[in-house]
This record gives sequence, structure tokens and C-alpha cells, in this order.
Amino acid sequence: MSLLELKNISHAYGDHAVVSDLSCALEQGAIGCLLGPSGCGKTTVLRAIAGFERISRGEIHLNGRVVSSSGLHLPPEQRRIGMVFQDYALFPHLSVADNIAFGLRDTGEAERRARVGELLVTVGLSGAGSKYPHELSGGQQQRVALARALAPKPHLLLLDEPFSNLDVDLRERLSLDVRDILKQSGITAILVTHDQHEAFAVADEIGIMHEGRIQQWDTPYNLYHRPVNRFVADFVGQGVFLQGDVLNAHEVRIELGTLAGSIPTDCSVGCAACGKDCRVSVLLRPDDVVHDDAAATQAEVVAKAFRGAEFLYTLKLPSGVRVLSLVPSHHNHAIGEKIGIRLDVDHVVVFRNA
Repeated sequence: MSLLELKNISHAYGDHAVVSDLSCALEQGAIGCLLGPSGCGKTTVLRAIAGFERISRGEIHLNGRVVSSSGLHLPPEQRRIGMVFQDYALFPHLSVADNIAFGLRDTGEAERRARVGELLVTVGLSGAGSKYPHELSGGQQQRVALARALAPKPHLLLLDEPFSNLDVDLRERLSLDVRDILKQSGITAILVTHDQHEAFAVADEIGIMHEGRIQQWDTPYNLYHRPVNRFVADFVGQGVFLQGDVLNAHEVRIELGTLAGSIPTDCSVGCAACGKDCRVSVLLRPDDVVHDDAAATQAEVVAKAFRGAEFLYTLKLPSGVRVLSLVPSHHNHAIGEKIGIRLDVDHVVVFRNA
């Protein structure tokens, strides 16, 4: 049975629908993520799970119990949900130890002290219990906020853009550390972010949100390689769409060659036999286009971005269509230079044109 289940929930501010008929489920010990652009409704969903927002339709189940519906609303303090906020929300006048112990006021002194010591070790801050928030770095403050949320042993932990105030390098390191801490603690958690790198680093399952709906709830691997629609394909990772002609149920032809893979069922007879002249769009990721000096196809370098180990090249094909290619950085080609390229596509992603 799922620890958390959202069944067709909806929420609106006046006449403005923010969440529409949204469903997802999360198993015990799993880490989920709501990922999407600003304004897509992901934070509203998190607040509804926490009990800060009432839903107009649907149901929210926690541990097999309905905690929210159109006619029922369990208060936040009765849900046993922990929350880590974007701005950490630490008490500046309390020490690190006292911040962590804040939610343990109903436990005995010895038990409280033991739990705080255990969590300081878990988050890598043993010896820092007597310090105050202003004496800590941003990453350390986030660890204290996480420890405080974990202290009462909640059923579920919610993290609202927890790394957005940190610099890029620290964000990447801390996201991996947070995942390790959550897995070590066996806690079920949901992260909200607009940063797909954070989502991929932390979550087991991710829901891509757009206009108040989950477009796809899946593993990071499947979201990247098997997107269910064009929005997910565009939002996750990088890539471009090339026009293609379906040859049969298993092959599609684009400018760079013929690809074999999964073709939309309504296109399986082939474009020539169909006669609707709609064709298809084929997604090419930067890792699908390989630099090969011996290749027959030549493409012009029109832009390049140095990424340390790699260059991300924007290449113009003979037709004028542009594609992206990740190339090891010892291949340093000039703008305007032509280079050989070939396809190396393991996952063919095809969408029928409207």
C-alpha cells in the first residue's frame, strides 16, 4: 500500500484553477519530486499535502487514512508531516541543538538529547550543537533544517525548493548528501523544484507538472528517454525535434538517416500509405549526435559552449535545420567549421504531428 496517495485532487483560488484532477502515489521509503516551471502548481500541491491548503475535489491519503477531501480537512499538526523550507526558517536566537530539539518538547530530556545527538551525526554536524545559525554556512543551515524536520520521526517529509539559496557547486553536493540522509533514515519524502538536476540527483520518481496537472510520473531515466508527450520531452534535458517520415511500424526516416524504434500506433502503416501528410517529429538529444570525422554527413558549427570535459555544439545541417551534439572537449572546432557527424540513438522518441 502507498504511504501517500493523491486521488484526482483539484484546487483553485477563486475562479483560477491551480491544480486540476491530479493523481500520484508514493511508496514507503521512496523519494518523489514535483518538477515543473514556475506557476505550474507544484508548491500548491505540497501545501495541500501538508494541510496548509484545502482541496476542492479529490482525496489525499496518508498511511491509508484520508487527511484531505472536499468535506474533510485534518489540521497540519495532526498529520505527522515534516517540512523543510526554502529559507530554512531556523530560529536565530536558538543554538543548533535547540533548533533541532524544537519539535521534541513533549519528550523527556534524556531522550531529547539523545535524538539531537543522533541527528547531528546523521547530517554531518556532530560537534556543532552549541553554535548558532549565523555561525554556519548556507549548506550547514540547510542540514540543521533537515535534522529539525526529521527529529519527530514524521510519516512524510516535504522539501520546498530546499537548495535554491545555495550556489551551484554546493547545491549539487548537498542534493546527493540529502538523498543519502533520507535513504539512511528510511523516510518517505517529496521534493518540489524547478531544477531538473536537483530532481534527478535526489528523487526515485518524478512528476513533471504543467498547468496544474502531472504530465508524467516516472523514473528520471524514463522521463529522459521515454517521455510521453512533447511537453515532457522539451522540458527534460536538451534536444531538438526533426521532421520525419514513418516508413513502417518500426522505422522512421529523418535527414540524418533511418532510425528503428517505437512508432506511434496511429502512424505504423507509414506516411506514404497513410496519405494524411502530417508526418512526425523525432527527438534528438545531444548525446544522439556523435562527432565522427569519417562520417559522410557534414554539419557546420554555428555555436559552442565549453563545459569542461565537453563542448555542447550547435550544428547546422545541409537543410539549415540545427541539432545539438556533446563532443569531448579535446575536439575544439571553430565557429563556421564543418565536422562529420553520425547518429547513435538507443531510444527513438517520435510524436505524431498535430
